[in-house]
Amino acid sequence: MTTQDPPPITVLVAEDEALIRMDLVELLGECGYRVVGQVSDGQAAVDQARALRPDVVFLDVAMPRRDGLSAAEEIVSEGLAPVVMVTAFSQRETVQRATAAGVLGYLVKPFTRADLTPAIEVAVARWQQMQALEEQISGLRERQDARDVVDRAKRVLELKLGVSEPEAFAWLRKAAMDRRVTLAEVAALVVSETP
Repeated sequence: MTTQDPPPITVLVAEDEALIRMDLVELLGECGYRVVGQVSDGQAAVDQARALRPDVVFLDVAMPRRDGLSAAEEIVSEGLAPVVMVTAFSQRETVQRATAAGVLGYLVKPFTRADLTPAIEVAVARWQQMQALEEQISGLRERQDARDVVDRAKRVLELKLGVSEPEAFAWLRKAAMDRRVTLAEVAALVVSETP
């Protein structure tokens, strides 16, 4: 039985200075990452993040057309990828703005090859944790919504049929089994048919 190595982490690099961008791309390649795109401004970074769906986006702060912080905010808010800022700015205000934008890594230039892997691995791991939590929250909301509609349907049936709450629930459960739909679906139908 052979085990395959996982595919390399894909990276989009947004850096307006060509030499720095080329150095960063080379360093990333040496570390085993696959650079899937290179851009020189913040708006292009957002556009390419949407198109390429990389595993992580490296953004410089100061770029033309659109700065890296506003690009990071949009990339993160759309759930496209984790962002690592790569910048010469280490001022507290810039770091706070990056944190507020949802940035998961921050490298101050000049950095070394040894700095890249921890920044990427932590950003990707945190992103995966955040995505898993969002899925759990979404599932909880869906279950709560289903419970709410079932409760409303039980009240409708109690009034309409003059039955107890357990009898209304039993009616809903039987109707769901007979129709081969979920309890929430039959409950929504009962509620929608009530004036």
